[in-house]
Amino acid sequence: MSAYVLPLALIVLAVLATSAAVRGADVEAGRHKAEACTECHGVDGNATRPGTPSLAGHPPYYTHWQLVMYQNLKRRDAEMTPMAARLSDEDMADLAAYFAAQVSHPRPGRPTIDGATREAGERLTAMHHCTSCHGPGLMGQQAAPRLVGQDQQYLLKRLRGYKTQTTSDLEGLMTSAAQALSNEDIDRLVQYIASLAPE
Repeated sequence: MSAYVLPLALIVLAVLATSAAVRGADVEAGRHKAEACTECHGVDGNATRPGTPSLAGHPPYYTHWQLVMYQNLKRRDAEMTPMAARLSDEDMADLAAYFAAQVSHPRPGRPTIDGATREAGERLTAMHHCTSCHGPGLMGQQAAPRLVGQDQQYLLKRLRGYKTQTTSDLEGLMTSAAQALSNEDIDRLVQYIASLAPE
């Protein structure tokens, strides 16, 4: 078996396992388990802490995958890595289902942008087909996260990380997409997305 086929096979198996866990998840159990998440991610997953993502309204597969990646050290964070290490697969599925069921709210203090920045952001979003993965209105779908309503610092850190290949990326899609973006493109795209409010 080639070196390429083995990782692909493992990803397929992991997707199937995650899908089954998410389908059997308990939203109410997730609500209780999420109490430990509120300090950083906010009540009901609507974060107000700078640099921290909101989890409300994220597709459950995405949230579950991120927790798995923290647990497997494919993604690292001083606070999240030890938190994820203590979670069972059932815990991760319940948390993902709970946050997916919450309504996402506009981020306090989201930036206002001028017409030129908005136009550039719309152009870049269309040119790079952002909605094909992140869904209509960039509200997330399947294993792609909701971008609208996220913190500007967080979005900038992640997109710059994809560009420099220092941020975890399960399938490499974002790392690949970011290579075509200049630093100026990244700044404009992030300003535009951060200015949008959830629908």
